[in-house]
Amino acid sequence: MSIATVTPASPPLGWPEVQHRARTFVTTWAGEQRERAEKDTFWNELLAVFGVNRRQVARFEPVARRYSTGRHGFIDLLWPGRLLVEHKSAGADLDVAMEQAMDYLPAMDEADLPQLIIVCDFARFLVRDLDADTTTAFILEQLPDHLDAFGILTGHDRRLDAEPVEDVNLRATALLADFHDALWEAGYPDHSRRVLLTRVLFCLFADDAAVWTGGPDLFEDFIRLRTDPDGSDLGVQLAWLFQLLDTPLARRAKRLPAGTEGFTYINGGLFAETLPISDCTPQMRAALLSCCRFNWSRISPAIFGSMFQNVMREDERRTLGAHYTSEANILRTIGPLFLDDLRAELDACRNAADLRAYRDRLAELTFFDPACGCGNFLVIAYREIRALETDCLARLRELEQTATTGRVARGRNRVAGPGQQSVDVTLDSKVSVGQFYGIEIEEFPARIAETAMHLADHLANRELSNVIGLAYARFPIADTARISVANALRTDWADVLDPARCSYLMGNPPFVGMSWMTKAQQEDRTLVFSSLPIQGSRTGRLDYVACWYAKAIDYLADSTARAAFVSTNSLTQGEQARALGPLMLASGVRIDFAHRTFAWVSEAKGAAHVDVVIIGFSTRADPRPLRLFSYPTVRGEYVETAANNINPYLVDGPSVVPAKRRTPLRPGMPTASKGSQATDGGHLIVTAAERSSVMIDPIAAKYLRTYWQGRELLNGQPRWCLWLEGATATELRNSSELRQRLAGVRTVRVASPTASVREQANVPALFTQRRQPKQQYVAMPEVSSENRRYIPASLLPATDIAGNQLLCWDGADLRLFGLLQSVAFTQWVAAVGGRLESRYRLSPDLTYCTFPFPEDTPAGRKRVEAAAQAVLDARAAHPGASLADLYDPLAMPADLAAAHARLDREVDHQITGHRDLDDDTRLAALLDAYTVLTDEGRLGVDVATSTTAVVRRPRRRRTVATAARTATG
Repeated sequence: MSIATVTPASPPLGWPEVQHRARTFVTTWAGEQRERAEKDTFWNELLAVFGVNRRQVARFEPVARRYSTGRHGFIDLLWPGRLLVEHKSAGADLDVAMEQAMDYLPAMDEADLPQLIIVCDFARFLVRDLDADTTTAFILEQLPDHLDAFGILTGHDRRLDAEPVEDVNLRATALLADFHDALWEAGYPDHSRRVLLTRVLFCLFADDAAVWTGGPDLFEDFIRLRTDPDGSDLGVQLAWLFQLLDTPLARRAKRLPAGTEGFTYINGGLFAETLPISDCTPQMRAALLSCCRFNWSRISPAIFGSMFQNVMREDERRTLGAHYTSEANILRTIGPLFLDDLRAELDACRNAADLRAYRDRLAELTFFDPACGCGNFLVIAYREIRALETDCLARLRELEQTATTGRVARGRNRVAGPGQQSVDVTLDSKVSVGQFYGIEIEEFPARIAETAMHLADHLANRELSNVIGLAYARFPIADTARISVANALRTDWADVLDPARCSYLMGNPPFVGMSWMTKAQQEDRTLVFSSLPIQGSRTGRLDYVACWYAKAIDYLADSTARAAFVSTNSLTQGEQARALGPLMLASGVRIDFAHRTFAWVSEAKGAAHVDVVIIGFSTRADPRPLRLFSYPTVRGEYVETAANNINPYLVDGPSVVPAKRRTPLRPGMPTASKGSQATDGGHLIVTAAERSSVMIDPIAAKYLRTYWQGRELLNGQPRWCLWLEGATATELRNSSELRQRLAGVRTVRVASPTASVREQANVPALFTQRRQPKQQYVAMPEVSSENRRYIPASLLPATDIAGNQLLCWDGADLRLFGLLQSVAFTQWVAAVGGRLESRYRLSPDLTYCTFPFPEDTPAGRKRVEAAAQAVLDARAAHPGASLADLYDPLAMPADLAAAHARLDREVDHQITGHRDLDDDTRLAALLDAYTVLTDEGRLGVDVATSTTAVVRRPRRRRTVATAARTATG
C-alpha cells in the first residue's frame, strides 16, 4: 500500500467545517449496529469528515500476518503509515479488539506502521496514538469534542508535510533505479530489462491511480503474498501476471488465483512481448516492495525522463545529450507555442456551439516531438490539452444543465434536444494519445514515453470523471502515442507524420557540443545540412542541436505548423549564430517567440549545468504578435515584452549577422592584432624562480622584459621573457644562460610537426610570431569570464611584451581605451563573438572590426577621454587590487562602478543617440548602428563577405501515399 508523500490536492479543511461535518456524521449514524452491511460506508464517511478521500489513501481488508499465530488475517481498514482500524459488532470488548489490532504491528514493514489505531463498534471509539503514546475513549455523540484525537487526518499533522515535487520525483527515481540495478547485476538482458522496467512502472502506477477494477494495491499484494521471500519465484510470477494483463477478460481462465480477478485488461501492446524469466534474488524482491510502498500516482510526469537518466551509464549520458527538461521549462516552451492561444480561444467561446467546435478542433490537432526521449514534452502537452478539453466539457455541461433546468421550470419535461445532458462520455471526450508523435533513437526511453502517455491518459480520465460525475477509463487501451525508434536525423519526418497534418513541432533535442560530438554525430550534421537547398554556410562548427533546426526547416517548407525547440544558448552567439542565423533567414524562417538565456533546470540526477534558450519559429506569415522573454538573472523569472522583430541573437532588432572583416567598420580606427607567440618549449619564458639566475648573467639581464598573457594581466602577476630582437651574435655566443636556453628552443622547434615552426629552429632567439607594439598600447585578454560586466583592459608601455593570448592596439589612446572598456563593447563581444566554453572570446576580425564605433569628433573624444581617465583613476584608488579583483561582479568597488556607468552613458549616447539603455535595447541599437555603417539593410548577411548562396527552394516531393494521407487526414 502506498505511503502518501505529499498533501492531498485540496487544502486541509477549516476547523469549523470539520466540526460541522462531524455533527452531521453523528446525526446520520446514531443507532447503527449492522457491522457487515454498513461498516465500509461508515469509515468512508468518517474519513470524509476530515476531507480525506478513502479510495485515494486506504483500503478495506488487506491481508496481514498475525504476530502471535503467524497466520494471515484481514485488517478492516489500513492507511499505511497513518491509520489502522478494527471495526466490531455492537457491544464488543474494545480493549480485546485493540490487542488484536496491535498484534498485526510486529509483522508489518516499518514504513507501513500506522500512527493511529482505532477500534470502534459504531457507538464507541477507542483511539491510540502510538507517536504520542496516548489512548482516548469516547462515544459517537462526543465525536465533535474529540476531533483533536484525529489530528493526523486533518492534513495539519507533521507527517503530512509536503515534499517539494523535485524531492518526490528523485526519491521515486532512486527506488526504481535500485530495482533496475538489481536486474542488471543479475545479468538480465538489456532489452528485456528495459521492457520489464516499463511494465513494472505501469503496475506501480496502476496500484495507486485506480486502474485495477479490483481496487488499489493489487500489484503489491500480488508480490507480497504470491512470491516467496527469497525471490526465487518472482520472475515466474511476474511473467504470469504480464500474460494475464495482456489477456482479454473473456479469454482468461475461469479459475484465477484469489486476489488476481481484479487486474484490468490493458492491451495497447504494453504487455504483449514474451520476456525471458528473470533469475531473482531476495534483494530484488525487497527493492520491488520498496517501490510498491511509494505513492506513484502523485509524481510529476517529468519523473519518467529522470528515471531513464538515472539508470543510464555516465558515458551514455554525454553521448546521447541526456538533459531532461523540467515541467517548468516544458511549459515555457508550449505556452507561447500553442497553450496560450488555445486558452484564449476557449475563453472566447460564448455558447454551446462554440464549445463543441472548440472541442472538435482540439481533437484534430497533432503534436510532434522529433527528439522525444522519455516523452516529457508529449506527456505535459497531452495533459494540458486534455485539461483544456475537460474545462470545455465542464462549461458545455453547465450550459446544457442550465438549459434543461429552465425547460423543466417551464413545464416542458422532455429529454430530447441540444440542451439534454449527454451520458455518452466517449462522444464527449475526443482528444487521444494517438494525436501525439515522436522519434527517439533509443528503445528504452521510447517505451517509457509510450507508457507515460498511457499513465497521463488515465490521470486525465480521472479528472474528466470528477467533472462529469461518471466513471470513465480507457482500458483496454485502444490507442497509443506514435513513437518511432530511429535516428531522427536520418529519418524522413514526413514518414512519421505528414507535415500537412502536423500542427506543432516541439522538443528538447540533444545537448551535445561541437567538440563532444562523435564521428557518427558529425556525419549526421553533414547529412542534414547538405540536404538543404542553401549552400555555403559554415555549419561544421555548429552544436548537434542545430541539426534539428535544419530538419525542421525542410519539414516546415510545405506546412503551416509552428515549431519550438529548447537549445543551448551557443546557437544564438558568435560563430554559431553566424552560421545558423543566415540559413534560417534565407529559408524564410520567422522567429515567433523566444526565451533568451536562462539557467537549465532538470529533474534528472547529475544533470548538466547549462544555459539554454527557447526558440519558436515558423515559415508562414503569422499575424500574431512576436513575444520575447528576457531574464534579468539567468536563474530568475522572465519579463515578457512585445517585439517588432526577433533576430538570430534573440534581440528585438534588425536581422543582421555581422560577418568577419579585415579592417574596422569605422574608418580611421587603429588595427588590432594578437600578441607575439614564442613556440619555445618554455625556454624563452622566465618564471619567478628563474629570474634571479637570468639577472646574474649581464647579457641575458639586458634583454629580460616583463611578459603578459591574459591570465597574468587579469591577476596582476607578470612573468618575464627574453626578448632578443637586436641581440648580436657575439652576445648570444658569450652568454652561457642564453646558449643553454636557445639550444632548448632549437630542439623543441626541430621536433615540431609544423613545417613553419621547424624553419624557425634556425633562429631560436626570436619568437616565431612577432607582433610587439612599438608604442604605448591597449592590451585586452583574448578570453574573459562571461560573469564580468566588462572585459578588463590595460594601457601598457612598449617595453612590456604582449603574449599571444592578448589583443593589442599599437599607439592606442585614452579614447580607444574608453570605447573598449564600455559595456557596449562587452555586450557586442558576448553576442557576435565566439566562446571558449562559456567565456567571452575576442578576435580582431569578428568582435573588433565589426563593432559600430562612433564618429570621432573633438567634443565626443574629449568626453570619452575624461570618462576613461575616471575609470583609470578609480582603479588607482585601490592599490594592490588586480583587474580580476576589481571586476569581480560581487566585489567591484563602488567608485569604479560609478566611473564605468558614466563611461557607458557617454559611449551609448555617441553610438546610439540614447543614454541609460538596458542590455536588450542597447544590443538592438548597436545592430541598427551596424546596419547603417554597412549599408547592408536587414537581409541578415554581410553581402561583401558572405559565402551563403541561396538556391530556389523546391517544394517537398510528395508521394502518392502522402497525398492520399493528406486528402483523407
